[in-house]
Amino acid sequence: MGGRSARGGCPSSWHPKSVGPAALGGETGSDKENQAPIGRIMIKTEKVLHLRSCKGRSVRVVREHYLRESVPCHSSLCQAQCRHEGKLLSESATHYVIPDWKVVQDYLEILEFPELRGIVFMQTACQAVQHQKGRRQYNKLRNLLKDARHECVMFFNEFQLYSYVPREQREPLEKWQTRCIYYATVWYYNHLAGLMPVVMVTEDVEAIQKYGSETDGVFVVSFKSYLESFWPDLGAVHELYESIVQSRKERESENQEKNGKEYLEHLPLEILEAGIKSRRYIQGVLNVNKHRSQLEAFVRIQGLTNKRSELETDVLICGTKARNRAIQGDVVAVELLPKNEWKGRVSVLCENESEEKTTEETESEPMATGKVVGIIQRNWRDYVVSFPPKEEIQSQGKNVRKILVTPWDYRIPKIRISTQQAESLQDCRIIVRIDSWDSTSLYPNGHFVKVLGRAGDLETEIAAILVENSISFGPFSEAQVREMPVNTAENPWKIDAEEQARRVDLRNTHLVFSIDPKGCEDVDDTLSVRRLANENLELGVHIADVTHFVTLNSYTDLEARSRATTCYLADRRYDMLPTILSADLCSLLGGADRYAVSVLWELDKTNYEVLKVWFGRTIIRSAYMIFYEAAQALLDGDISVVDDIPELKGLDEKDKRRKLNDLIWAVEKLTEIARHTRAKRALGGALELEGIEVRVQLDEKKNISDLVPKQPLEVHETVAECMILANHWVAKKITESWPHQALLRCHPPPQQGFFTGLIECAKAKGFKIDTRSNKALADSLDLAEDPDDPLVNKLLRSMATQTMSNALYFSTGSCSEDMFYHYGLALEKYTHFTSPIRRYADIVVHRLLMAAIMKDKKLEPENALLSNKDLEELCQHVNNKNRAAQRVQKQSVELFQCMYFKDKDPSDDRCTTDGIIYSIRANGVLVFVPRYGIKAPAFLKNKEGLVISAQPDGSCDWKPGSLQRLRDKIISTAVDGGSVTFSLFEHITVRVSEVSSRSHPDSIKLDIISNLPCNTTGTEPAHKTIHTSKTDLVRDVIRSAEEAQLAQEHAKSTLIRDEDREYCQTQGNSLYSLFEEIKELALLDVTVG
Repeated sequence: MGGRSARGGCPSSWHPKSVGPAALGGETGSDKENQAPIGRIMIKTEKVLHLRSCKGRSVRVVREHYLRESVPCHSSLCQAQCRHEGKLLSESATHYVIPDWKVVQDYLEILEFPELRGIVFMQTACQAVQHQKGRRQYNKLRNLLKDARHECVMFFNEFQLYSYVPREQREPLEKWQTRCIYYATVWYYNHLAGLMPVVMVTEDVEAIQKYGSETDGVFVVSFKSYLESFWPDLGAVHELYESIVQSRKERESENQEKNGKEYLEHLPLEILEAGIKSRRYIQGVLNVNKHRSQLEAFVRIQGLTNKRSELETDVLICGTKARNRAIQGDVVAVELLPKNEWKGRVSVLCENESEEKTTEETESEPMATGKVVGIIQRNWRDYVVSFPPKEEIQSQGKNVRKILVTPWDYRIPKIRISTQQAESLQDCRIIVRIDSWDSTSLYPNGHFVKVLGRAGDLETEIAAILVENSISFGPFSEAQVREMPVNTAENPWKIDAEEQARRVDLRNTHLVFSIDPKGCEDVDDTLSVRRLANENLELGVHIADVTHFVTLNSYTDLEARSRATTCYLADRRYDMLPTILSADLCSLLGGADRYAVSVLWELDKTNYEVLKVWFGRTIIRSAYMIFYEAAQALLDGDISVVDDIPELKGLDEKDKRRKLNDLIWAVEKLTEIARHTRAKRALGGALELEGIEVRVQLDEKKNISDLVPKQPLEVHETVAECMILANHWVAKKITESWPHQALLRCHPPPQQGFFTGLIECAKAKGFKIDTRSNKALADSLDLAEDPDDPLVNKLLRSMATQTMSNALYFSTGSCSEDMFYHYGLALEKYTHFTSPIRRYADIVVHRLLMAAIMKDKKLEPENALLSNKDLEELCQHVNNKNRAAQRVQKQSVELFQCMYFKDKDPSDDRCTTDGIIYSIRANGVLVFVPRYGIKAPAFLKNKEGLVISAQPDGSCDWKPGSLQRLRDKIISTAVDGGSVTFSLFEHITVRVSEVSSRSHPDSIKLDIISNLPCNTTGTEPAHKTIHTSKTDLVRDVIRSAEEAQLAQEHAKSTLIRDEDREYCQTQGNSLYSLFEEIKELALLDVTVG
């Protein structure tokens, strides 16, 4: 074995006679060197490639490639003093393992096990995954390398001068990759001076025979032998290995045996790309209708680059054949069918969400319909599945190793796996992964990964929700914990004297307090308001200074970036940051000194217009931690809640009264300011939308005692308006300083086609909804009030919420400024700054703001800013994680709603409640249950074909008959002549029950038991009257502002009238302004994707 040289650990016998560049992607060509002799730093070489163009022509391409003497090895045993950043391999490992490219491709999920430590992924293997397995698999590998909980690193062997070996002429790509990785393995071992044994694992038998005993201290073994020898006790690893091997063998066997095709072959990628460019094909993301998963899917068009008017909405894909093996979330290429083959959405409700048959009714208006011709990007993930009942397993054939398992998600087809554990895991939920879906197979092939737990158990169901949304929250690693400050009784955390000198101290000058939900631990934000000497007001928003504790690219930062957001479930939360930060040192707790980043505005004393704004780092001490209900009570003049404010306890009456008056003044003044800022946004078109939020109330034993819908309070809007103001001003600041690399949040206008249901529904009540702009929509919703039923407006606003596009983070360098607009908030620029404890986007914005402040002082930023490309990639990651967290929250609430009704007797009064009809379908209605925040179908025709019939007292039963659906109502007529009509926004009485499912999530079922409203009371919010009056105040402010605006316009017109006379200008609109109005009207109808 050669000794280690001074040149970064290169064995002296290894110096290559001719050094060539990396053959990235397996291209063939010749190497030539065009630089001076090798120096100490790097050499530049060129790669001459002979590539074939899409037209078949040979193209000569020259690429540069640099080889360096010093490339970081990322090992704590390094003997060459490499410059390291990020993760390091531990000295405590018994060995390092280097997987061959094929092992990384086929067994990456085994390498993800945290027990497997000291893994070195070579650049050659990573590139093989990128080029041969696709973006999703490559991103999984990248995330694994970033994850601080996994002890694995990447070594750039193709840039290291002495570890790289050029590809020989006519050498197969696979053989070169293995040879490249082996020589890099030997270099790595020598670089560490033989202090750590290195094992290369490969599936190449020839490589094992050739290299197995070539170098002392370097072991070359098969992956199976490695697992058996080094990890004999990891049963889950061995089961997964066998499952993957068996799946691959059977797939190869099937391909040889079966020639008949169930589906058309997918077109090659180059043909798809050319077709998309020429607009023959349409690119988009497949979204399967979970209620009709076998029949309906839609492709959401990406970019809307084509100008075809018929494509203002999604493209309908009817049936599994037209879907052509595409799975929910895949990026697909679609070919439109001829217009005479277009179909409409089926409007019938499904009793069983997985049933395939249609009933006698009915389709809506035809829409653009197409078929999938190719897959541009697979988005396969882990799937939670269940085994079929024993009798079904036996009926599937003699070979009981092959089992069709049913996914938890209705939108995913059944998956064929090979296992002998089907009977023993009958009652369990397990995780599988899809390996392939060939055109000769009705179902995709996959393999077993691991067992989640017994179906129906709370922890299993929560785990299933997390897996289905690709969310993983493990404990924070030791490396992350070591980065954390200490705050114990023996060693309490204190403000640092040097840090204090760099900050503005607000502890003795500002009354700072927080308003949050009761029991909140992660307090991101506090507020302050005071009167200045000049009688103007100063409004302050003070946000936890998380970036002081979380430095860029630290282990904690990388983990927070990976998680992207705190995930809130109905009964728990999974934090983005360690508890010492999220619930302690970054949480702005009452009476505790804390670091903050503050925004202070000087406001005009009369109209609250912003006169000055200041951004900076501060020290604060929150005087009060008030919960929303107590703040609302103070706002309403109810001081009985003083006992619920712990900071006021123990004071003498005089001090208590003085402090209470100061607090009441501050809350009232904040609310007054918030009304004016909201009125100003409302003038610009800000929407007041309605969400359905339900709080799960748990008893001391963590059992569900009640489901409580969130009651709207004006103080919610007060706090929200202050946060919106801060986010808006910070967005303006960072965009001004960093116009091409700031992180903002946009909200694109919805597609006009999505408003159809809302418009038709409102029309049933005589309301007209104008959707040409956000202002028109907001005004329409304000007018759509039924004085006899406030739930009508609530439902219409909820339906408007459903039409909205998702708000998204983006980098300002990635799109034009006209795309920055936030449709819902009616703001030109907006970002997220106010919740850095629970949102990683806010951490990025804090760093941008600090860099902007440093720039104003002519100083260099503390941290390098992300480039536009890196920032846009980060935004995509955070957007995906945010959507996943929202789905998890929603699904966990649905789980607890089902659990609440699971064991309740139908006669229980809590199961009978009021519902309001908000949509008419062919065989039933959709009903909103305000008491429990539930939206669910109620059928008017049952499986036996009987229709609902009502008695004189309103009670309902089933009789033979028929249904007649009209635009805003449905009529059920029994054969005996009796009929009952159910209309939109009509109140009915329903019975709520839970429906259990073996394979899918449990669901809520609604049965109509009376066509009359339920006579139970107590379902309306306690603060309804108060909140309505406060909303009226906001509208009064808006009206005053509109009147002032009209007066200003009138004054301007009076001033220029003399000029009109002098220059003979007409007082009416000019031809130019008429054209401008026509243009604006035309633009209002343009759909924004």
